[in-house]
Amino acid sequence: METATQSYPVFVGYGLLGKLGEKIKEVGLSGVVSIISDETVFSLYGSKVEGILKNAGFAVNSFVVPPGEETKNINSAIEIYDFLVEHRIERDDILIALGGGMVGDLAGFVAATFLRGLPWIPLPTSLVAMVDASIGGKVGVNHPQGKNLIGAFYQPSFVLADVQTINTLPDRELTSGWAEVIKYGLTLDKVFFEFLEANADKLIKLEPNAVTQAIIRSAAIKTQIVSEDEKERGGRIILNYGHTIAHGLEAATQYKRFLHGEAVAIGMMGVAKLSQRLGLLSSDVVQRQQSLLQRFGLPVSFSGLSLAEVVRAMELDKKIRAKAIRWVLLTDIGQTTIRSDVPRRDVLAILQELLWM
Repeated sequence: METATQSYPVFVGYGLLGKLGEKIKEVGLSGVVSIISDETVFSLYGSKVEGILKNAGFAVNSFVVPPGEETKNINSAIEIYDFLVEHRIERDDILIALGGGMVGDLAGFVAATFLRGLPWIPLPTSLVAMVDASIGGKVGVNHPQGKNLIGAFYQPSFVLADVQTINTLPDRELTSGWAEVIKYGLTLDKVFFEFLEANADKLIKLEPNAVTQAIIRSAAIKTQIVSEDEKERGGRIILNYGHTIAHGLEAATQYKRFLHGEAVAIGMMGVAKLSQRLGLLSSDVVQRQQSLLQRFGLPVSFSGLSLAEVVRAMELDKKIRAKAIRWVLLTDIGQTTIRSDVPRRDVLAILQELLWM
């Protein structure tokens, strides 16, 4: 990964956790390691990672937070600050984010802001974190009025994704992660989308070679985009395909009803239909998108929500410029366009359609 401010490696493969200590030394880091994880992931991998680091000669502390998106808030960050102060963590010490996207966002935000910046390393253990959240340096916490409204761009020292860890994911979380993988094919790589269509059964069954190939390709796409647009001033916004609606759904339900990938799948379905409504996309592509999402077990509609609440949350989204939502619209598989002039009535019509699909 190369950005305007930093260059760092992204490691993806089976059984990589065992190499963590040597990778830290290879990039020239030393000092005390503080692991930030959630209760679920720490119960699975905490002792293993602590042991690997201690065997490599590192002093290790661990801080564990409750699982779930509702934990990603400023109060949790303050609790971690208190922990770091208590353990007299210094600027050359290391923060490790062991877990999924929530842990990575939270720990990365703490790393960016404590002592004006600590070195940090994401160890993503969820599919969505491996292909999206851990790459690119977007860190932050949620505000009651919207998702990720408090945050920064802060790149890690490296990313280490052990593909084997997704075997312990709950089915729902694994399914959620495929939404981000599908997004890369839909927006940026037609050949990859066709690979996902052709290999869906192998991927759903977690066939190691197919899964590793999909994660590596997804991570490579994310890396390329972020390298070209680190701070989301241009092409990186393509990666937000479906996310405006998704963030509206998440905020309207206080982040308690949908996993992120579930909301993204619904959001992508809405934007595909919006693109079709605006005359930009064929019905065939809309159907191919819907078929692949459903094949992976992802939702394509929602119920039981007030459209007004969803719209209000959407209009607080970070992708707004000059009071207008910047929509990432699909024109074909692998091709997008950005529009800020989408009529509000068309958005409301599509949301109504999603509500009753």
